[in-house]
This record gives sequence, structure tokens and C-alpha cells, in this order.
Amino acid sequence: MSEKIESQDSKLDLVKWAIVIAIVVAGIYANSYFSAGSLLFRTIGLLIAAGVAGWIASQTVKGRSFVNLCLDARTEIRKVVWPTRQETTQTTIVVLIVIFIVAIILWLLDWGLNGAVSSIIG
Repeated sequence: MSEKIESQDSKLDLVKWAIVIAIVVAGIYANSYFSAGSLLFRTIGLLIAAGVAGWIASQTVKGRSFVNLCLDARTEIRKVVWPTRQETTQTTIVVLIVIFIVAIILWLLDWGLNGAVSSIIG
């Protein structure tokens, strides 16, 4: 019984994805067709088409999974402990100092190897 329901859901999902693709293609075509029209109206039309296509896509199994993933990611972002301004500034200064030191080491290495190769070649 559940296999039959899953089969119907997957067929219905295919129809929904076909509708989503048709809406996106129609939106692209309409934007091109009405290129001489107002940019504001074309933008509003594209936003409405994107909203409808997104809503239809979210009604599929994969769409629901994506929405749940986004909600879970939002929850995880709220758990992050962000560094303070002072910590960020100190870390940035340390990184810049290390970059400067490595640059000097690489410059000295390049200068030394260039001198060695020049003396060998003549």
C-alpha cells in the first residue's frame, strides 16, 4: 500500500517540477519579450513567478527536504558564538604580521636562489 502512495507522490512530484520549469521558462521568455517595458514591472513579474515556482517546488519531497535543511541551518547559525570586535581585530593583526614575515622569508629565498643561479650561469 505504501509503495503505491510513494509511486503516486513521485509522479505528482514530477508534474510539480515540470510546472516549476515551465514557470521559470515563461518568466525568462516574458522578461525578454517585454524588454522594452518598465524594468520595475518586469522585476515584480519575475519576483512573483519565482515566488510561485518556489512555493510549488517546496511542495515536493525534495523541496520539503530543502526547506527543512534551511530551517535547521538557521537554528545552527543561532548557536554560533561570534567573536567580539576586539578578538577580530587582534586576530586580523596577527594574520597580517604572519603574512608579512612569510613574504619577507619568500623574498629572501628568491633573492638568494636568484643570486646562486646567476653565479652558476655566469
